[in-house]
Amino acid sequence: MSFGEQTATVQAAMPAPRFEITHAAHLAFAASPTMVFQAIATEPGDHDIQSLALSVQVMIEPAKRGYDPDTRGRLVELFGPPARWAASTQGLQWGQVAVTVRGFRDSTTFAIELPCTYDLEVATAKYFHALSDGEVPLGFHFSGQVFYREGGGRLQVAPVPWSRTAQFRMPIGAWRAMIAEHYPGGGWIRLADDTLCTLNERRAARGLPTFDACVKELLSQEAEDAR
Repeated sequence: MSFGEQTATVQAAMPAPRFEITHAAHLAFAASPTMVFQAIATEPGDHDIQSLALSVQVMIEPAKRGYDPDTRGRLVELFGPPARWAASTQGLQWGQVAVTVRGFRDSTTFAIELPCTYDLEVATAKYFHALSDGEVPLGFHFSGQVFYREGGGRLQVAPVPWSRTAQFRMPIGAWRAMIAEHYPGGGWIRLADDTLCTLNERRAARGLPTFDACVKELLSQEAEDAR
């Protein structure tokens, strides 16, 4: 048997788990916004899996859905003019997390918990905020290590094949429900320290009860000046 044939035989004997995403919902009562994806791991070979140590990269794939005119207008800031979208909508990394999956044979379920932000200066939050309905095309990319026992009972380690991916279309309503729980009836923006201090000074000087009232007054004055 040649070296190449030996290598192919060893690789064929290694476990090569496959993954599927089945559901998405926010983590209720979490300290910060967190999306939970329910997943299935399947081992097609005859292996007793002791555990999986995974690194999961979650990508938003904007090119895999359509957009109405209003949504396209809101996405111009993020992707540029629609004429360029073939090149500019290739993918946005939403996040990357480590996940440990318990031992199994044949298949098992597990959860992927992904921390989220509502900072509208972050590209992913801008994208989600721009969508009024429909689904978000997601790509899950898996890497890591598989711990398993061979026929003699000895613990072995093998890499998760780099080709392991899973596609999932998340309803945008799942993201909106998560944000509504943490920021009910409102949103969140990040300001520089000096900007925040100046805004607070104006709020106090004008006798306004909240920053929201202060910003509304500024916007109202801007609209009047533009007339």
